[in-house]
Formats: sequence, C-alpha cells, structure tokens
Amino acid sequence: MIPRAAMIFAAGLGTRMGALTADRPKPLIEVAGRPLIDPALAYAKEAGADPIVVNVHYRADQLRAHLSHEPVRIADETAQLLETGGGLKAALPLLGEGPVWTLNSDAAWSGPNPLAALARAWRPGMEALLLLVPRERALGYAGAGDFDLDATGRLARGTSYVYTGAQILRTEGLAEIPETVFSLNRLWDRAAACGGLFGLVHEGRWCDVGRPENLALAEDLLREEAR
Repeated sequence: MIPRAAMIFAAGLGTRMGALTADRPKPLIEVAGRPLIDPALAYAKEAGADPIVVNVHYRADQLRAHLSHEPVRIADETAQLLETGGGLKAALPLLGEGPVWTLNSDAAWSGPNPLAALARAWRPGMEALLLLVPRERALGYAGAGDFDLDATGRLARGTSYVYTGAQILRTEGLAEIPETVFSLNRLWDRAAACGGLFGLVHEGRWCDVGRPENLALAEDLLREEAR
C-alpha cells in the first residue's frame, strides 16, 4: 500500500537561524525567492498526497496565513512543541490510516521528487523507508552521519549516510509509545529491531538549510538545477 497522506514538519523554533527567525518562522525564510515551505508543499502535491498536513508552533499565525489558500490541514502545536514523533502522533486524526510520507521543510533539493521516489521504492514488509544522501554529498551538513546501508537496503545506525528529512513510515507503532513529546528515532529503532528499517539513496543533490551560512549553498544548488 503506497502512502496517501503527507506530513510536512514546520513547527520548529529555528533557533539555529539566529536573527532570520526573529520575526518569522523558519519555513517562511526565502531561498531563491521562495519560502522554504513552498517547494516542500509542491513535492507533496506533485506526488499525489491527499491529505497534506502541516504542523505549526512558532509564529503559527504567519504560517496559517501563508497556507490559507493551499489544500492543507493544520496540526496546531502552539500550546506545546511535540517534536517529530509526538507531532506525527498528534496529527494522525488528520492524516488517516495507512503509511504516510513525512518531509522536513528546511532543505533544498535537486533531482527527482523525493516523495515520488520513495513511493516507487516502497514495498510490503517495510516499516520505514528513509531517503538518504552519502555524507560526503550532504551540502551544509556538519554532523557525523546517521546510518549505514547494507546490501539488502536495511539500515543500521552509522556514519556513511545522512537522513534528508524525507521518508515513508508506517504509523501503527506510534500507539505503543506512551509519551506525548518524542522523536521519530523511537519508531526507527523499533523498526530496525524487527528488520523493517530501510533506506533509499537520493539520485539528486540535497542541502541542509538549518543555518544562515547554508542559504548561499542552497541557492547555488537551485541555480545549478535550473540550468
């Protein structure tokens, strides 16, 4: 069963962006003349996601206004920031049953639609399918890596690949986590323990837009893609 619904994560505080988020939420910071959330929303619509859910917290009124003419449902986290796992769990009544796409809104991409690529690779038996890039090709990324990928496509914690913020995920396991605020790492660890955590390497390029100095990198990537 391929995903029907998509969740776009847009509730973060954006503290690493410094002064850029003093008067706006991070998803409304512009890269190459477009707010970050707009390409994420375009990917979801192009992939056929319905419904599309966006969670909001910091300066939520601005995001609501920006999205007011878009076919989205709003998951309101203004009372409490729930992290990725808690946010997805709270949004399940809006998303419905079945596997879902999730997509972070703070990245720039080239190449094929990341959500459509995940859908083409989704198979029975997968609990989660994460879109990855090799660490050496992760623009603007300063971490040690997230996962290793074996010959069967299964993932284990490691350093070779970086998670891009795009995935397909079965959500049934969320009911087994009693906490309200938690990371999706909890669900990934459960999926890995039963052999259901898989990865797919993105065919294009990817840039983390989580820091001010990465904006220029993202704009360079998008200019190259346009050419």
